[in-house]
Amino acid sequence: MMARIVPEVSMFSPIELLLFSTIVFLVPMLFVMVIGNKRRLMISVSFSISAAASFANVIAAIVALARGTTQQVILPLGLPALPFHLRLDPLSGFFVFVVGLLSFFVSIYSMGYVNGLAAGKPVKRLIVFYNIFIAAMFMVCLADDALCFLVAWEVMAAASYFLVIFEDGRSENRRAAYLYMVMAHIGAVLILLSFGVLAGVTTGFVNFTGYTFDAMRQAKTPQMWAAVAFLLSFFGFAAKAGVIPFHVWLPEAHPVAPSNVSALMSGVMLKTAIYGMIRVTFDIIRVFPLWWGTMVLVLGLVSAVMGVLYALMQHDLKKLLAYHSVENIGIILIGIGLSMIFTSVHLPAMAALALLAALYHTMNHAMFKGLLFMGAGAVLHATHERNMDEMGGLIHQMPWTSAFFLVGCVSISALPPFNGFVSEWLTFQAFLLSPSLPHPLMKLLIPLGAALLALTGALAAACFVKVFGVIFLGNWRGHNKPVVSESGWSMRIGMGLAALSCLCLGVLPAVVIDWMDVIANRLVHSELVTTSGVYGWMWLTPVDPERASYSGILVLIGIAAVCAITYLLLHVHPGKISRVPVWDCGFKMLTQRMQYNAVSFSMPFRRIFGFLFDIKEQTRQSGPGAFPGNPQYYLRIRDRIWGLLYKPVINIVVFLSRKAGMIQNGRIHLYLIYSFVTIIVLLLLL
Repeated sequence: MMARIVPEVSMFSPIELLLFSTIVFLVPMLFVMVIGNKRRLMISVSFSISAAASFANVIAAIVALARGTTQQVILPLGLPALPFHLRLDPLSGFFVFVVGLLSFFVSIYSMGYVNGLAAGKPVKRLIVFYNIFIAAMFMVCLADDALCFLVAWEVMAAASYFLVIFEDGRSENRRAAYLYMVMAHIGAVLILLSFGVLAGVTTGFVNFTGYTFDAMRQAKTPQMWAAVAFLLSFFGFAAKAGVIPFHVWLPEAHPVAPSNVSALMSGVMLKTAIYGMIRVTFDIIRVFPLWWGTMVLVLGLVSAVMGVLYALMQHDLKKLLAYHSVENIGIILIGIGLSMIFTSVHLPAMAALALLAALYHTMNHAMFKGLLFMGAGAVLHATHERNMDEMGGLIHQMPWTSAFFLVGCVSISALPPFNGFVSEWLTFQAFLLSPSLPHPLMKLLIPLGAALLALTGALAAACFVKVFGVIFLGNWRGHNKPVVSESGWSMRIGMGLAALSCLCLGVLPAVVIDWMDVIANRLVHSELVTTSGVYGWMWLTPVDPERASYSGILVLIGIAAVCAITYLLLHVHPGKISRVPVWDCGFKMLTQRMQYNAVSFSMPFRRIFGFLFDIKEQTRQSGPGAFPGNPQYYLRIRDRIWGLLYKPVINIVVFLSRKAGMIQNGRIHLYLIYSFVTIIVLLLLL
């Protein structure tokens, strides 16, 4: 298959291992055909192969990034004279690592999750498109020309479409899948136009030889065409990443997809868009003015704040997690925007700090969001409910799931010692340690951005206090309590590995960032000094150890010591702790209806930020008098962006489609007139 390898490498080079492992993802399709009648065996073998192939790609990515080298391969595929070019460099190796690690965890989890699906569900189709989806994501990260990238991009979109529409008997799933595919193709068209501009400038719009990324890198793109290419590519990738206002598909698609698919879509598919942004901006175009970074920073801040506010208003668990993906993509864009700004004003050390903060949060978000979606899948698997107001007290029946889900909640809330804290702390350092920038707008935007990032963190913590408290604490809130049992061993292993990764990335950030430093060196020509000879691997010291430092392992030891001392003080004397009936304000006859639920918890936030949403709230009474019987509460919260931006466009398209449909009236003589007029017009024009 490989016609040429540049530079010459050994038989077992990382890029060859990646290619072989990616091909292995097609093997489960054979098992589906051969042993499709043995459901449990088919599921176990197929997802075991997926896990093994993902783990092999993780190993290859670790080696590639540690070596810091670049390997290129040309495959005789694609179109005549337009073969596929693949490239494994530190940037692509990092994203391959992120995709592979979460795919490894989710594939283990999927053995139990898919086995638990109803017998009538199309499991064969799920297995096939699941593996195609993962393989396409790896190819997106490896592609080194526009043709290969777009083919892999479209295969990834098509496979994820069939995964979203997995339960195609439900109209809600069909609507979500259709919306997702429309947004995906809008983004793909913009990316295609961007590559077309860059390739055309490379060759003077004469031929197609400029379609490779190497040719685009070597070209000197004029400022105007560079701006056009950047805007097209950024908004094309933003549509896939769920950046506001392109986020409307995301809260629709994630809730209806299977939870293992939601974990991959939110955890790593969105990151392929981040990869595309960084590849085009920092690696291909490379020179960008200040306003590019300012625009990215502003959109990141808006997405972060609005994403967490949207999430706070939700009581559908998976829709809430989907909106938090919007928030975290916004945090990643904040780091990218800051890095672009610092590069524009020639501050390479600060640019490296901001870029590595964005990349670290990319990896962190993949781990804790994958964990949270897997935990949500376990809860839905046990309760068959997505409405948090119909749950409660699950910590007693699902102790393992609740513990792993709590790790995800703490991580996404950016609390130490878990990983979410480290990347957001690094982003804060990029804000707070930056010198005064020359532009007056920057002097206002930088401190305002730091304040909005702090607000986002506080609101995220409040949101996940709600999530964990409503689902796992208290008593059952629903009308009909099902028989709930703990998830199976494979689901627990998948969640446990993701939780362990959240802890390791939070405790050992200096080791991980030292491993990632080569990316910043390649893209912004500076490295982030994360350790010093005095403090060693335990301390993360961005920019200057005297101004800011953090030791995750010492924080972990301190928290463990406080917990241990508290436990000993309370349990050293028997009988010191006594259990009494639950009471509130002296009243102990509590019922499940008296508990706080998701809607009541978010009420203060609706009062403060309600003007940002389309909210309809009313109470219906079923009887007259001062004490009506059986009152009913109604609440509807809608996204204003959908009504202001997308609904008018849809109405116009529907109106024009109906008018255009009048042309097809079934009269043959009119069709002949259409053909005759068309021929006359063509003859006149030619």
